[in-house]
Amino acid sequence: MLTDRGVTELVQSGHRDEALAVVVRQLRRKVFGLAYSYLHNRDAAEDVAQEVFIKVWRALPAFDGRAALSTWVYAIARNASLSALRMRRPQVSLSDSAVAAQIDSASAATADEAQLDAAALRRLVEQLPLKQRQVVTLFYMQEQSHEEVAAMLAMPVGTVKTLLHRARDRLRQIT
Repeated sequence: MLTDRGVTELVQSGHRDEALAVVVRQLRRKVFGLAYSYLHNRDAAEDVAQEVFIKVWRALPAFDGRAALSTWVYAIARNASLSALRMRRPQVSLSDSAVAAQIDSASAATADEAQLDAAALRRLVEQLPLKQRQVVTLFYMQEQSHEEVAAMLAMPVGTVKTLLHRARDRLRQIT
């Protein structure tokens, strides 16, 4: 596992491709997971992850080390994911009564069948509001610290803790 300094030294010595290979090897799963937490679509998340690493390759010479390399890459991934979300067609409104009824029935069905296996847990997490879903995914499923989640999502640590608390309360209610 190469350090941030090691990656920077590779770039400065003209070995940007090798530096990118290290970054991809170390962060590809986490970048994909972050993109998936925004997009909920495997293909779209893979496209965003690929786009992220192209952007990282282009921007590696400008990496100044003020933040951790992983935090810098996660910020790029977050921004690319948000851009991909904006490109999607408009979503239906949750205030639509038909949509609300469908969500209620899905929630009831999920709560009835909920077992503590990974698929059931993922279905429950997907019912959370976007920000709560993201912090739960990063904190519990990708085992990031409060500080890392805050840096990745560009929010204060206190907000991350509040969102985790609210997500746990909401999950208790729907199970």
